[in-house]
Amino acid sequence: MTNKKLIIVATLAALAQAGFAETDPSVAIKSAPGQVSVTGSVKTTSTVVGIEADTRTVWLKDAKGKVVQLVVGEEAHNFSQLKLGDHVTAEYTQALTVTLKKGSAPLSASESQNISRAPLGAKPGGTASREVTVMANVTAVNHQTGLVTLRGPQGNSLDLIVQDPDQLKLIKKGDQVQVVYNEAVAISVEPAAVK
Repeated sequence: MTNKKLIIVATLAALAQAGFAETDPSVAIKSAPGQVSVTGSVKTTSTVVGIEADTRTVWLKDAKGKVVQLVVGEEAHNFSQLKLGDHVTAEYTQALTVTLKKGSAPLSASESQNISRAPLGAKPGGTASREVTVMANVTAVNHQTGLVTLRGPQGNSLDLIVQDPDQLKLIKKGDQVQVVYNEAVAISVEPAAVK
C-alpha cells in the first residue's frame, strides 16, 4: 500500500473511530457447521465547528458535544469545499468470517484494498475498504476450555475461544482455518443548513 493510501485510510478510520458513535453498534452473528461470521457497524454524524486551511485541520463536534481535531491529508480532494456547519457522516463496518477447512492447503496471507474519493469540485467524501485473508493450521484443541490454537503463515500463534460446543466438535488438530477480515468506512459531507 502506498503512503498516500495509508494516509487516506488512516484519516477515514480516525473519523469513524474517533469516539463519535451516535448509534450503538449493530452486530450480527451467523453460524453454520464449520463457519462463523460476525459483522458489526456503527454510524456517526458530526458537525464541522472549526477549519484551519493552512494546516488542513478540521474540528468536528458530535451530538453529545465532544470535539475531535483531525488533520486531513493532501490526498483528500476538495478540502476547500468544507464550511463551518457542514455535517460529516461516517459509517464504519467490520466483518470476520472463520471457516474450517479440511485438507492441507499452503499457509498464506493476502490483502486487498479499495479507495474511492469524491470527484473534484464536489463536497469531500469517499470510501475505503480492506480485506485480509489468512489460511492457518489448527495446532491444538482443548475441548474442556474451548481453546483452539492456530498457527499462521509467518509462524505466529493465535488462541481462539470457541464457545459453541457443536462447532468445537468439528475442529481437530491438523485442520485448517480460513479467516477473512473485512473493514470499510464511508464518509460524506452535507452542506450546512441555510439560515
